[in-house]
Parts: sequence; structure tokens; C-alpha cells
Amino acid sequence: MSTSSSTARAQKAPDTRSPARKLLTSFGFQIIAALILGIGVGLISVSLGASAENPTPLSDTLDRIGSSYVTLLRAAVVPLIFTAIVASISNLRRVQNAARLAGQTILWFGITAFIAVIIGIALGLVIQPGSKAGAGLETGDPYTVGTWWNFLLGLIPQNFLGLTVSTNPGPVEGTLVSNVNFNILQVIVVAAVVGIAALKAGRKAEPFLAFTESLLKVIQRVLWWIIRIAPIGTFGLIGAAVVKYGWDKLTSLAWFAGAIYIGLALVIFVVYPILVKTHGLSIKQYFSGVWPAVQLAFVSRSSIGTLPLTERVTERNLGVPRGYASFAVPLGATTKMDGCAAIYPAISAIFVAQFFDIQLSFIQYLLIVIVSVVGSAATAGTTGAIVMLTLTLSTLGLPLEGVGLLLAIDPILDMGRTAVNVAGQALVPTIVAKREGILDEELYNAPRNGLPFAEDIDDADAVEPDATKEPAGAR
Repeated sequence: MSTSSSTARAQKAPDTRSPARKLLTSFGFQIIAALILGIGVGLISVSLGASAENPTPLSDTLDRIGSSYVTLLRAAVVPLIFTAIVASISNLRRVQNAARLAGQTILWFGITAFIAVIIGIALGLVIQPGSKAGAGLETGDPYTVGTWWNFLLGLIPQNFLGLTVSTNPGPVEGTLVSNVNFNILQVIVVAAVVGIAALKAGRKAEPFLAFTESLLKVIQRVLWWIIRIAPIGTFGLIGAAVVKYGWDKLTSLAWFAGAIYIGLALVIFVVYPILVKTHGLSIKQYFSGVWPAVQLAFVSRSSIGTLPLTERVTERNLGVPRGYASFAVPLGATTKMDGCAAIYPAISAIFVAQFFDIQLSFIQYLLIVIVSVVGSAATAGTTGAIVMLTLTLSTLGLPLEGVGLLLAIDPILDMGRTAVNVAGQALVPTIVAKREGILDEELYNAPRNGLPFAEDIDDADAVEPDATKEPAGAR
């Protein structure tokens, strides 16, 4: 038995709970129960006359619960991204063949994105969602537009934290409302530069790197508390979505929504299992290991918000060494988007072209592939994929007004997109670790028993697996 797996399992609290208590305290059960309850309360609210234009106290309560949870997640995004990127870069110094691991990770990000976008194009051509769109759809200008030029300019930090302030007219005439936002891409650039500079500084930067890693643990603990109340947030988000969008919104876009979810299902339940199996790993163990993060991603609609849990299951369930996982997973949370940046823009672009009766050439289909594989960083781990879609449409020369056709059901689609994103963000480090002979297969194949995410398992106190040692069974 390898040292890393022995230590990880030794720190798990013995599970002496009764079957009923196991079910009630299961994170997955709580999420599913919150989904069902939220849908039920949302439908009740609709039956009482609630709508997006006519909110009621019940629907307003649902909306406040859901929006408050999203606000909590967003509050932790900037410090989490900065510390995670800096720490992930610094952790490469502890891993043998760091450059090779980084190259293999980026290569497999591209390979899986390529497969996903090909599936998206094929589904768009076969299902023809744009030609089958229902009546009553209205075009509209997107609230944000992505172009390659804006994307490149957006990489230049305006300030150290990538913060921007926008001022707009307030609800009362003569008043102004200012909002502080952050540019995720700029935060990533700043963090990457700081992390690389710290590595180049050598021994003198050790105190800074130690502080950053310590701060990351604190932020992850705070975010973990936020994750623990995800069922409450799920209840509000789903209930508010039912009220705001309603099931009737899907009617006119049923073929489009169906094509998206068929594509997402093919990626997560066909492509990923094939990749797992071809690398000699158990499909069942992969899904049982990654599922807690996939569930949270589905309801939170944020790869960044799910990052601590994704990293945790990648390391503790899938057996990826911590030194490598702490680099690959944060990188994936900001650039690895098979759902948002491959399946969705491919099918959406074809939908817009079909809706406006525009024939796409072979070159334009090729551009869809290139944009999806290269431009996925434009999504930057945030909720939604409108920037990626407008980037694709502007590259193809398609009307941006087509984005307005799809905004109504975007939150419903974003749940599935983010779940696939997170599943891929855990998959790639796992197969790369397997290919490089550093995967702890004993831990990967271990039963999912005990309380792997109990509070008494503190990352700071856990013994770090040595990524330079070859685990048992790696040969």
C-alpha cells in the first residue's frame, strides 16, 4: 500500500452513521432534494400568479435566496483565483518533469475540446435546431460582446486586481448607481505573472509563496463553508428559474435545448468514459469520485466556485498527486470548458446561421473548431458563456442579434454546461497522471467509504503525496 493512500484513508473519520442518517447527510441527496423542492415551490409560485414581470413575496424570496448564494460565491472568486493560480504555479517546483506535465495537460485540454466541438457541429447539422425554432422568438443585442481584439486587449490588466467600476442611471430619475466588477482574465494574467516571478526569484520568494499557500487554505475553508450551504442556494436558484423562465420558455427552443443536452450527455457519458477506459481505469470509480463536484457545478453554474471541491475529489478520490492537481485543476477551472466553449458555441452558431437562413462554408466550420479549441479562456470559469458565443459569431461574421434568441433559457443550459466543464477538469489531470505513471491507482480504486470531506480532514495537516515517487501499481 502506498504511503499517500494510507495517509489519506487513515485521516478519514470512521463512518458509524445509520443508513437513514447517511442518506439525509449525503451531499448528493441534499442537492437532489433541494432541486425537487425548488421546482415544486417554483411551480406553486407560478400557479399563484408569479412571473418575471409580476413577482410575488414567495417568488421574490426564492430569487433573494438564490441570488444571495451566487453573491457569496462571487465574493470569493478574486482571492481564490489569485491565490490558486500563484500557488499552482509554485507547486510545479515540487513535481518532477513539471514542464512535461504542464504540456501534457494543455495538450489534453485541446484534444477533449476538439472532440467536444466536433460533436457539437455534428449535432447542429443533424438536428437542425435553427430550422425547427418555434414562433415568437425575438432577436436582440447581447449585453456583452466578445471579439478577438477585445479578448487580447482584455488580457492587459487595468490595475493589480483587474477591477472595473461602471456607473449607470439608477431606478429613481436623477440618480446613479455604481457597480464594481472584475475581469477574470486580467486576474489570471496578474496571478500568472506573479507566480512565475516568484519562481524566478528563488529562495527569497519562499516566504511569499508560503503565505500565498496559507492564504489559499483559508479562502478554500471559507468557500467550503459556502459549498456546505449549496442545497439552500440550489432551492432558491431552481425555484427562481422556474418562475422567471418557466417551462413554456423551452417550447420554442426545445430542439436547441435538446441538442445542447444531447451533446453534453455524449461528452460526459460517452467520450469521457472511453478516455477513462482506454487508459486502463475504472469508469465506475471515475464517476463515483468526481460526482460530488459535478453536482455542485450543476447547481452553482460556476467552475471557479466549484474549484476547491474539484481539486479535492481529483486528489483524494481519483488519486492525482497534490503537487500536480493543485496546478492542473485551477488551470482547468479557468480554461477547460468543453461545455461552455465547445458544445454550446458550436451548436449555437449553427442555430443562428440556420435561423437567419445563412449557409456556412467549410472554412466557417473550421473556424468554429479553432475558436473553441483556442478561445476557451474567454469564458474564464464564470457563469454563462455569452462572451464565448459572441466571440464565435463575430469570428464567423454571423449576426450578433442572434444571441438574443438564446438568452431566455441560458441559465437552464448553463447548469449542464458547467457540470461537463468540471467533469473534464478532473478527467484530464487523472489521465495525464496515469500516462506519466504518478497516479495513485490504489487510492483511485479504493471504496468511496467513510467521510472523505469531513471537517476534521484539514488540507494543511494532511501529508502531501510525493509526486516524484512512483505509486504502487503504476507500472
